[in-house]
Amino acid sequence: MLANAALAVMWVGLTCYALFGGADFGAGVWDLLAGGAERGRARRRLIEHSIGPVWEANHVWLIFVVVVLWSAFSSVFAAVMSTLYLPLTLAALGIIARGAAFAFRKASTELWQQRLFGACFALSSLLTPFFLGTVAGGVASGRVPPGLAQGDVVTSWLNPTSLLGGVLAVVTCAHLAAVYLCADAGREGRPELASAFARDAVSSGLAAGAVACAGIAVLRADAPELFHGLTHRALPLVIVSAVAGLVGLVLLTRRRFVAARAAAALAVAAILWAWGAAQYPAMLVGGTTVTQAAATGSVLSAILVALGVGAVVLVPSLWLLYATFQRGTPEQPPSR
Repeated sequence: MLANAALAVMWVGLTCYALFGGADFGAGVWDLLAGGAERGRARRRLIEHSIGPVWEANHVWLIFVVVVLWSAFSSVFAAVMSTLYLPLTLAALGIIARGAAFAFRKASTELWQQRLFGACFALSSLLTPFFLGTVAGGVASGRVPPGLAQGDVVTSWLNPTSLLGGVLAVVTCAHLAAVYLCADAGREGRPELASAFARDAVSSGLAAGAVACAGIAVLRADAPELFHGLTHRALPLVIVSAVAGLVGLVLLTRRRFVAARAAAALAVAAILWAWGAAQYPAMLVGGTTVTQAAATGSVLSAILVALGVGAVVLVPSLWLLYATFQRGTPEQPPSR
């Protein structure tokens, strides 16, 4: 019971990271595709304005997931970190480079400096979710066996399911970001930007759907246990994700941007929980179950109590942060 509770809490954190951190990465992808310095200036300014106050806070969820995995399921933590250390290291370097480049670009005054740091920011925003997606694919396809460094350090993340996970992570992050930016542009009184990001959101949503459909054949051939779980136990969640995604696209065409946000978030959350349901009770496919990997009851109890106390501080603080910067920019009084 305690082990399942800890797993559920960890999965909530993973979902939050996908919804908030994922959109953060996706904004960097659109920064990359915004165009030249002049043509893409308005888009980049909106992206900076939207993610500037929260880009560091979003990584709290990743730290949360890693700490819970390490504390509550240490054997799984050890197996994942020792087998998949290459993509995890590359993802960590991407997060660091991305944050540094974002800060330096904002402080730079020369155009060549802004271009240099902008390119680093955008490229890191593209590669980081890709590497994180390959990690998810390696775990989901059963290429991380129990024990220290028992899996192949290359094929554990360079395989069909991992590559599918990496590509799907990138297009999903881009879709979330475009949907979120639609509402931000509308709130800032920029209907032309809202329309542009709505087109981007529709195209990236269709791309995500196409990748997911192509992934059916990949999973059937490369990850049969995951495929079986997704088409049986987790099928209702897969259907919810597909329906929510389609509804979100319709809402975007009707310029219902706030409702489209909710639909896009539901689509991503549902597919993440479908993965969890398809793999449960295995944490390492074919090797370790939740019960086998869990810490002792006293440790799990202490973790859950600590998380409960921390949530009292963390959740209201994050809510205040997001709510504050989701309000429109107050109009400045005319200068005299």
